[in-house]
Amino acid sequence: MATEEKMTLDEVYKYLRLMKPRYLEADRAGKGVLLDEMETVTGRHRKSLIRRLGKSVQRRPRARERERTYKADVDLALRHIWESYDYICAERLQPNLVSLAQQLATHGELELTATLQSQLGEIGLTTVRERFGQFRQDEPQLARRVAGPRNRALADIPMQRIAWDEPVPGHFEVDLVFHSGPDASGEYGHTLQMIDVYSGWSERVAILGRSYRVMEDGFRRILQRVPFQVSHIHPDNGSEFFNDHMRTFWAQYPHVHLSRSRPYQKNDNRFVEQKNSSLVRRYLGDIRRLGSILCW
Repeated sequence: MATEEKMTLDEVYKYLRLMKPRYLEADRAGKGVLLDEMETVTGRHRKSLIRRLGKSVQRRPRARERERTYKADVDLALRHIWESYDYICAERLQPNLVSLAQQLATHGELELTATLQSQLGEIGLTTVRERFGQFRQDEPQLARRVAGPRNRALADIPMQRIAWDEPVPGHFEVDLVFHSGPDASGEYGHTLQMIDVYSGWSERVAILGRSYRVMEDGFRRILQRVPFQVSHIHPDNGSEFFNDHMRTFWAQYPHVHLSRSRPYQKNDNRFVEQKNSSLVRRYLGDIRRLGSILCW
């Protein structure tokens, strides 16, 4: 089939209904051209199209619905295996269904008959995915969290992206890298970094926590080190960047334009994101010594 996306059965019938009047009115040569086109568009065999166009092109329900191949016993076994192995994805579970079922049966957790074992070995990946989707619908859903108060400090900050071909230096994407490890509770070190889009010039400073005092001090240190004027600061929507104290701080620099990324669009700070992975790799060995670095 020439088209990349396959037509559904309903779309095929609709297309044939539109083409049938043209097909019936055409001469022999014209019908051949139309059949070539319909073959390409629908992906159906030429003889099948001829037979279908000679009859009604309305889709009719089956006289008898097809019986389910995998019934309740397979569903129960799938659910039990899925729960026992911590809800792993269908792609990993489906090739190992028989061996996992045998393990559970050995420990008396599953009654495995010969028929059930045969069906678990035959069931396809698509069917397993569908069953998992049905199982998830049976699970109780958590109540939706009530939205918290909107950050007032973001009200007049425009959402935008810095152009990748910015012609002059001074337009900085800003980010705060967390070095908390697996536990994000308590105070821990961060890296405040600024990347100039035009030149790629980067400045970084280590800070402890993310209070407005340490954030202000970190920005002051960076502004003193940058060899050209900073004209644009573009962080994400974090409250560590936008609060009343930081707004007061940036008011001291009227030439600096503030903007922010769109919510949940991490690629708006694409230059910073590219640097983050290399930054973490570079400084991973220094995190243990970060306490002494911060005692400046």
